[in-house]
Amino acid sequence: MRRAGLTGRATANVVVAVAVLYALLPLAWLLLAATKDAEALFASRLLDFSTFAFADNVRALLAEEGGLYLTWYRNSLLYAVVGAALGALLSTAAGYVFDKFEFTGKRQLFALVLVSVMVPGTVLALPLYLMASQVGAVDTVWAVFVPVLFNPFGVYLARVFSAGYVPGEVLEAARVDGAGELRSFFSVGLRMLAPGFVTIFLFQLTSIWNNFFLPLVMLSDQSLYPLSLGLYTWNSSASIFPDYYPLVVIGSLLALLPLVVAFVLLQRFWRSGLTAGSVK
Repeated sequence: MRRAGLTGRATANVVVAVAVLYALLPLAWLLLAATKDAEALFASRLLDFSTFAFADNVRALLAEEGGLYLTWYRNSLLYAVVGAALGALLSTAAGYVFDKFEFTGKRQLFALVLVSVMVPGTVLALPLYLMASQVGAVDTVWAVFVPVLFNPFGVYLARVFSAGYVPGEVLEAARVDGAGELRSFFSVGLRMLAPGFVTIFLFQLTSIWNNFFLPLVMLSDQSLYPLSLGLYTWNSSASIFPDYYPLVVIGSLLALLPLVVAFVLLQRFWRSGLTAGSVK
């Protein structure tokens, strides 16, 4: 039995090690490639540390096409950070309502939310484009910003968090003290739902930051592109203009920074949110 236990532990360690390598090798390649110039990159001399062109690559990236990369970065921050914050607030409020209130059609509406979770976002891109074209919103910020505010999976998570974090007795006490429903939510419910809010925010931030197909369908003005679409256009042009390859590499590396910072700063709330309802 002891030998079997050691064998099982060794197998588990090997599987974990392979998974870690699978996850970290692309990042390691990106870190090394970001320090190489075009010549070293094409020659695949990633382990040649005699050349270090990271600073030169950054300067070239920021100067390319009049600082277009910074415009894409600003757009991504607008779409992702502001969109994720507002979207998480809307999802949290909707989940709270589904959990704490009784109203006609509640079960049917929540069933519709669950069905919406299973619909891929790419399926909705064309209907969203047709709707945006009817109101003249195509090729505007709103064509990308408004659709990302609504997250059915976030509503489902918020209902689970609300059931686990917000006791009905606390809300009753707030109502007895004269608080209205909106004040009860923002002063009591939302504060108790902080771990859930942060968890939904991080999920939505990652999803919007990596969003590609919706901006591809909605936008044609390069000044409105997010990073994902902008770097894709440069990568598509790299076959004709090879100087774009180092820019795409260093741009992809810098594009990871907001996600890393968000997860590092908010991981305490995120980890506590993931354990909601696990212990009764």
